[in-house]
Amino acid sequence: DRLAADAEAGRIPGAVLAVERDGQLVTLRAVGWQDRAAGTKMTEDSLFRLYSMTKPIVSVAAMRLIEDGRLLLAAPVSAYLPDFARLEVGREVAGADGKPTVETTPATHKMTVRDLLRHTSGLTYGVFGKSAIKSRYLAAGTHLWTDTNEQYAARLAKLPLVAEPGTLWEYGRSTDLLGRVLEVAAGKPLDEVVAGLVLKPLGMTETFFHVPEALRSRVAAADPEAAFGNKPPELLDPARPDTFLSGGGGMYGSTRDYLRFLRMILNGGELEGTRILSPASVRLMTADHLTPEIDTGGLAPLGYGFGLGFAVRRGEDGAWPGSTGDLYWGGYAGTYFWIDPREKLLVVYMMQSVSQREPYRLIVRQGVYGAMTR
Repeated sequence: DRLAADAEAGRIPGAVLAVERDGQLVTLRAVGWQDRAAGTKMTEDSLFRLYSMTKPIVSVAAMRLIEDGRLLLAAPVSAYLPDFARLEVGREVAGADGKPTVETTPATHKMTVRDLLRHTSGLTYGVFGKSAIKSRYLAAGTHLWTDTNEQYAARLAKLPLVAEPGTLWEYGRSTDLLGRVLEVAAGKPLDEVVAGLVLKPLGMTETFFHVPEALRSRVAAADPEAAFGNKPPELLDPARPDTFLSGGGGMYGSTRDYLRFLRMILNGGELEGTRILSPASVRLMTADHLTPEIDTGGLAPLGYGFGLGFAVRRGEDGAWPGSTGDLYWGGYAGTYFWIDPREKLLVVYMMQSVSQREPYRLIVRQGVYGAMTR
């Protein structure tokens, strides 16, 4: 009711919420507008830009290649992408003019596949906080999606790292680079790798990097937002497919499809008789891989560490309701999920509102746990 009222009041465009507990679908509800300007109501079948909710899907594809022996978790990235054999670590110093500049030294640690999965590679997005190093990423066009994955990886290889690999959790381009590693390991484009290893086996028929033309009318739109000059934020355009297949944020999908994906994780790697991962691989992915010597950055105040594709709750005293070991992640335009294994709970919340994503993640969390009486 809160979400429906907020959509009606214009606080959010619209949303789809799915809640599953003990293997039973408790709620699947669409509220508000899929496209307010066009007069199209939100439906349970609306499609959404997943943005960073792409990351767990690509991470599962990586784990499948690890199980097959085509990819090694501890291997250096340079074993698949030789451009990453000689990495430089940046350090911000004052230049002769007193302005910040970047001084680089050769990295002493190798960047590994595990570092890409747990975001300890030293790569950054360049948009969370400001520094001379992060400015280099923006100046290099890492926020533009005009390259092929091969070209994009070559661009990243020329940039300084924000820290030695394996020493700092820094949310950034790690899963984008992982996407290129998967292409090399599997010998196929990333969209084919992910479709063959994850989407088709799970029956996720409405999740893709490129939305088929016949389905583009189902992609949800954002409302104008004050943070973007009272205009809709510029989001991925399904009618303009990118050459860059972003492993970190390039997919679209439906609520039902993502619920299938999460159900497989909660079930220990199996869904409806089809095994995607071994239970041991799921345990590995959902364990906290941020060991004590790693600076956890912005995750620490939230009470979470990070596994191989998911944030992992470390205790009962987190910044929001949940259980030790719960897993979550979300996307730039407002999508969000979590898995609470102790409660046998799955939640998918789909919305396309950049400025409202953080408040509504907490609103949905509190609402779901507040409604649970056992």
